[in-house]
Amino acid sequence: MRYRMIAIDMDDTLLTDERTITPGTAEAIKQALDLGVVVTLATGRMFPSALPFASQLGLNVPLITYQGAVVKDMASESIMYERLVTPEISRRIIEIARAKNMHLQVYQDDILYSPEENDKIRQYAEIAGVPYTIEKDLYRLAERNFIKLLYFDEPEALDELARELRKEFGETAHITKSKPFFLEVMHPEANKGRAVLHLAETFGIDRSEIIGIGDSYNDLDLITVSGLGVAMGNAPDDIKQIADYVTLSNNEEGVRHVIETFILQSTTE
Repeated sequence: MRYRMIAIDMDDTLLTDERTITPGTAEAIKQALDLGVVVTLATGRMFPSALPFASQLGLNVPLITYQGAVVKDMASESIMYERLVTPEISRRIIEIARAKNMHLQVYQDDILYSPEENDKIRQYAEIAGVPYTIEKDLYRLAERNFIKLLYFDEPEALDELARELRKEFGETAHITKSKPFFLEVMHPEANKGRAVLHLAETFGIDRSEIIGIGDSYNDLDLITVSGLGVAMGNAPDDIKQIADYVTLSNNEEGVRHVIETFILQSTTE
Protein backbone atom coordinates (compact mmCIF):
# COMPACT_ATOMS: atom_id res chain seq x y z
CA MET A 1 0.00 0.00 0.00
CA ARG A 2 1.29 3.43 -0.97
CA TYR A 3 -0.13 6.11 1.27
CA ARG A 4 -0.66 9.43 -0.48
CA MET A 5 -1.98 11.61 2.32
CA ILE A 6 -1.21 12.16 6.02
CA ALA A 7 -3.53 14.09 8.35
CA ILE A 8 -1.90 14.90 11.68
CA ASP A 9 -3.45 16.18 14.90
CA MET A 10 -1.39 18.88 16.60
CA ASP A 11 -1.56 19.00 20.40
CA ASP A 12 -0.13 15.88 22.09
CA THR A 13 0.48 14.40 18.63
CA LEU A 14 2.65 16.50 16.32
CA LEU A 15 3.68 18.84 19.13
CA THR A 16 5.73 17.88 22.16
CA ASP A 17 4.56 18.81 25.63
CA GLU A 18 6.52 22.04 25.14
CA ARG A 19 4.31 22.71 22.09
CA THR A 20 7.17 22.44 19.61
CA ILE A 21 7.91 20.32 16.53
CA THR A 22 11.16 18.40 16.82
CA PRO A 23 13.74 18.84 14.03
CA GLY A 24 13.55 15.10 13.32
CA THR A 25 9.80 15.19 12.84
CA ALA A 26 10.03 18.28 10.63
CA GLU A 27 12.64 16.56 8.47
CA ALA A 28 10.52 13.41 8.11
CA ILE A 29 7.56 15.52 6.99
CA LYS A 30 9.76 17.36 4.49
CA GLN A 31 10.91 14.06 3.02
CA ALA A 32 7.30 12.90 2.71
CA LEU A 33 6.41 16.16 0.94
CA ASP A 34 9.34 15.66 -1.44
CA LEU A 35 7.85 12.29 -2.36
CA GLY A 36 4.57 13.97 -3.32
CA VAL A 37 2.63 12.95 -0.23
CA VAL A 38 -0.09 15.42 0.79
CA VAL A 39 0.47 16.39 4.43
CA THR A 40 -2.05 18.45 6.35
CA LEU A 41 -2.92 19.30 9.93
CA ALA A 42 -6.20 18.11 11.45
CA THR A 43 -6.62 20.09 14.64
CA GLY A 44 -9.14 21.51 17.04
CA ARG A 45 -7.18 24.74 16.98
CA MET A 46 -8.29 27.88 15.19
CA PHE A 47 -6.89 28.47 11.72
CA PRO A 48 -4.71 31.38 12.93
CA SER A 49 -3.28 29.10 15.63
CA ALA A 50 -2.47 26.26 13.22
CA LEU A 51 -1.07 28.43 10.41
CA PRO A 52 2.37 29.23 11.92
CA PHE A 53 3.12 25.53 12.48
CA ALA A 54 1.96 24.64 8.98
CA SER A 55 4.20 27.36 7.55
CA GLN A 56 7.12 26.11 9.64
CA LEU A 57 6.69 22.67 8.06
CA GLY A 58 6.43 24.04 4.52
CA LEU A 59 2.87 22.81 3.99
CA ASN A 60 0.89 24.35 1.16
CA VAL A 61 -2.50 22.60 1.30
CA PRO A 62 -5.78 23.41 3.04
CA LEU A 63 -5.77 22.85 6.80
CA ILE A 64 -8.44 21.03 8.79
CA THR A 65 -9.21 23.26 11.77
CA TYR A 66 -11.79 23.67 14.55
CA GLN A 67 -12.16 19.87 14.87
CA GLY A 68 -13.11 19.66 11.20
CA ALA A 69 -15.66 22.48 11.19
CA VAL A 70 -13.52 24.53 8.79
CA VAL A 71 -11.13 23.49 6.02
CA LYS A 72 -9.29 26.57 4.79
CA ASP A 73 -6.59 27.10 2.17
CA MET A 74 -3.28 28.33 3.58
CA ALA A 75 -2.41 30.73 0.78
CA SER A 76 -5.73 32.35 -0.16
CA GLU A 77 -7.47 31.64 3.17
CA SER A 78 -10.53 30.71 1.15
CA ILE A 79 -12.92 28.31 2.89
CA MET A 80 -13.53 25.05 1.07
CA TYR A 81 -15.56 23.30 3.77
CA GLU A 82 -17.52 24.79 6.66
CA ARG A 83 -20.08 23.46 9.15
CA LEU A 84 -21.39 26.01 11.68
CA VAL A 85 -23.47 25.84 14.86
CA THR A 86 -26.94 27.34 14.50
CA PRO A 87 -28.07 30.34 16.59
CA GLU A 88 -30.74 28.20 18.28
CA ILE A 89 -28.26 25.65 19.62
CA SER A 90 -25.70 28.37 20.42
CA ARG A 91 -28.18 30.26 22.59
CA ARG A 92 -29.00 27.09 24.51
CA ILE A 93 -25.30 26.34 25.10
CA ILE A 94 -24.79 29.86 26.46
CA GLU A 95 -27.82 29.48 28.70
CA ILE A 96 -26.48 26.23 30.15
CA ALA A 97 -23.06 27.79 30.80
CA ARG A 98 -24.66 30.63 32.73
CA ALA A 99 -26.89 28.29 34.74
CA LYS A 100 -23.94 26.10 35.72
CA ASN A 101 -21.52 29.02 36.16
CA MET A 102 -19.07 27.44 33.70
CA HIS A 103 -16.57 29.26 31.53
CA LEU A 104 -17.69 29.25 27.90
CA GLN A 105 -15.80 30.74 24.98
CA VAL A 106 -16.96 30.96 21.37
CA TYR A 107 -15.39 31.20 17.92
CA GLN A 108 -16.65 33.31 15.05
CA ASP A 109 -14.84 34.59 11.94
CA ASP A 110 -11.50 33.32 13.30
CA ILE A 111 -11.94 35.42 16.45
CA LEU A 112 -11.94 33.94 19.95
CA TYR A 113 -14.48 35.53 22.29
CA SER A 114 -14.86 35.27 26.06
CA PRO A 115 -17.62 36.91 28.12
CA GLU A 116 -15.10 37.97 30.75
CA GLU A 117 -11.42 38.32 31.51
CA ASN A 118 -10.31 35.38 33.66
CA ASP A 119 -7.54 32.83 34.18
CA LYS A 120 -9.18 30.30 31.85
CA ILE A 121 -9.27 32.49 28.76
CA ARG A 122 -5.72 33.67 29.46
CA GLN A 123 -4.50 30.08 29.87
CA TYR A 124 -6.24 28.96 26.70
CA ALA A 125 -4.89 31.88 24.68
CA GLU A 126 -1.37 31.09 25.85
CA ILE A 127 -1.71 27.42 24.85
CA ALA A 128 -3.17 28.26 21.44
CA GLY A 129 -0.99 31.28 20.79
CA VAL A 130 -3.90 33.48 19.74
CA PRO A 131 -5.42 36.75 20.98
CA TYR A 132 -8.94 36.98 22.38
CA THR A 133 -11.71 39.53 22.54
CA ILE A 134 -13.98 40.21 25.51
CA GLU A 135 -17.68 40.29 24.60
CA LYS A 136 -20.01 40.30 27.57
CA ASP A 137 -23.10 39.62 25.48
CA LEU A 138 -22.53 36.24 23.82
CA TYR A 139 -26.23 36.14 22.94
CA ARG A 140 -25.64 39.06 20.58
CA LEU A 141 -22.88 37.16 18.81
CA ALA A 142 -25.11 34.08 18.65
CA GLU A 143 -27.41 35.88 16.21
CA ARG A 144 -24.87 34.66 13.65
CA ASN A 145 -23.53 31.12 13.45
CA PHE A 146 -20.56 30.11 15.59
CA ILE A 147 -17.78 27.83 14.36
CA LYS A 148 -17.71 26.15 17.76
CA LEU A 149 -18.33 26.73 21.46
CA LEU A 150 -15.97 25.48 24.18
CA TYR A 151 -16.58 24.84 27.87
CA PHE A 152 -13.45 25.01 30.06
CA ASP A 153 -13.91 23.34 33.45
CA GLU A 154 -12.96 20.38 35.63
CA PRO A 155 -12.88 17.03 33.77
CA GLU A 156 -15.52 15.35 35.95
CA ALA A 157 -17.94 18.25 35.56
CA LEU A 158 -17.44 18.23 31.79
CA ASP A 159 -18.00 14.47 31.57
CA GLU A 160 -21.36 14.91 33.27
CA LEU A 161 -22.19 17.89 31.08
CA ALA A 162 -21.29 15.92 27.94
CA ARG A 163 -23.82 13.25 28.89
CA GLU A 164 -26.48 15.90 29.47
CA LEU A 165 -25.77 17.65 26.17
CA ARG A 166 -25.79 14.43 24.15
CA LYS A 167 -29.13 13.51 25.69
CA GLU A 168 -30.62 16.93 24.91
CA PHE A 169 -29.23 17.52 21.43
CA GLY A 170 -28.90 13.99 20.09
CA GLU A 171 -27.71 14.10 16.50
CA THR A 172 -28.22 17.85 16.11
CA ALA A 173 -24.81 18.68 17.62
CA HIS A 174 -21.36 17.10 17.82
CA ILE A 175 -20.04 16.98 21.40
CA THR A 176 -16.39 16.04 21.98
CA LYS A 177 -13.48 16.48 24.38
CA SER A 178 -10.16 17.58 22.93
CA LYS A 179 -8.51 17.69 26.36
CA PRO A 180 -9.81 16.55 29.76
CA PHE A 181 -10.80 20.12 30.63
CA PHE A 182 -12.13 21.20 27.17
CA LEU A 183 -15.63 20.21 26.03
CA GLU A 184 -16.52 21.39 22.55
CA VAL A 185 -19.87 21.79 20.81
CA MET A 186 -20.06 21.88 17.02
CA HIS A 187 -22.25 21.18 14.01
CA PRO A 188 -23.06 17.45 13.76
CA GLU A 189 -21.05 17.16 10.55
CA ALA A 190 -18.04 18.97 12.02
CA ASN A 191 -15.49 16.28 12.73
CA LYS A 192 -12.03 15.47 11.51
CA GLY A 193 -13.14 12.32 9.72
CA ARG A 194 -15.63 14.04 7.43
CA ALA A 195 -13.24 16.91 6.80
CA VAL A 196 -10.30 14.69 5.85
CA LEU A 197 -12.44 12.69 3.42
CA HIS A 198 -13.68 15.92 1.83
CA LEU A 199 -10.12 17.18 1.43
CA ALA A 200 -8.86 13.84 0.12
CA GLU A 201 -11.57 13.80 -2.53
CA THR A 202 -10.35 17.13 -3.91
CA PHE A 203 -6.94 15.52 -4.47
CA GLY A 204 -8.39 12.32 -5.93
CA ILE A 205 -7.14 10.33 -2.95
CA ASP A 206 -9.04 7.28 -1.70
CA ARG A 207 -9.62 6.83 2.02
CA SER A 208 -7.48 3.68 1.92
CA GLU A 209 -4.53 5.91 0.96
CA ILE A 210 -4.85 8.16 4.05
CA ILE A 211 -2.86 7.96 7.28
CA GLY A 212 -4.68 9.67 10.16
CA ILE A 213 -2.72 10.29 13.37
CA GLY A 214 -4.20 11.45 16.68
CA ASP A 215 -4.22 11.01 20.44
CA SER A 216 -7.64 11.85 21.85
CA TYR A 217 -11.39 11.41 21.57
CA ASN A 218 -11.76 14.23 19.06
CA ASP A 219 -9.48 12.18 16.79
CA LEU A 220 -11.69 9.08 16.76
CA ASP A 221 -13.37 9.94 13.45
CA LEU A 222 -10.01 10.73 11.85
CA ILE A 223 -8.51 7.46 13.04
CA THR A 224 -11.46 5.31 12.00
CA VAL A 225 -12.00 6.73 8.48
CA SER A 226 -8.33 6.58 7.48
CA GLY A 227 -6.80 3.64 5.67
CA LEU A 228 -4.23 3.55 8.45
CA GLY A 229 -5.57 4.94 11.70
CA VAL A 230 -2.74 5.67 14.13
CA ALA A 231 -2.96 6.35 17.87
CA MET A 232 -0.12 8.01 19.70
CA GLY A 233 1.68 6.17 22.48
CA ASN A 234 0.32 8.77 24.91
CA ALA A 235 -3.29 8.19 23.83
CA PRO A 236 -5.87 6.64 26.21
CA ASP A 237 -6.14 2.86 25.99
CA ASP A 238 -9.60 2.94 24.38
CA ILE A 239 -8.24 5.12 21.57
CA LYS A 240 -5.37 2.71 21.05
CA GLN A 241 -7.77 -0.22 20.87
CA ILE A 242 -9.63 1.17 17.85
CA ALA A 243 -6.45 2.21 15.99
CA ASP A 244 -4.76 0.11 13.32
CA TYR A 245 -1.35 1.02 14.68
CA VAL A 246 0.04 2.51 17.90
CA THR A 247 3.15 4.64 17.53
CA LEU A 248 5.50 6.27 20.03
CA SER A 249 4.40 9.19 22.21
CA ASN A 250 4.41 12.84 21.17
CA ASN A 251 7.61 13.35 23.18
CA GLU A 252 9.28 10.40 21.43
CA GLU A 253 8.65 11.61 17.86
CA GLY A 254 5.70 9.30 17.27
CA VAL A 255 4.73 11.13 14.07
CA ARG A 256 8.26 10.81 12.73
CA HIS A 257 8.18 7.07 13.47
CA VAL A 258 4.96 6.64 11.46
CA ILE A 259 6.29 8.54 8.46
CA GLU A 260 9.59 6.67 8.46
CA THR A 261 7.86 3.29 8.85
CA PHE A 262 4.98 3.65 6.37
CA ILE A 263 6.19 6.28 3.91
CA LEU A 264 9.97 6.53 3.77
CA GLN A 265 10.94 2.88 4.35
CA SER A 266 8.32 1.65 1.88
CA THR A 267 9.93 3.73 -0.89
CA THR A 268 13.31 2.06 -0.35
CA GLU A 269 12.09 -1.54 -0.18
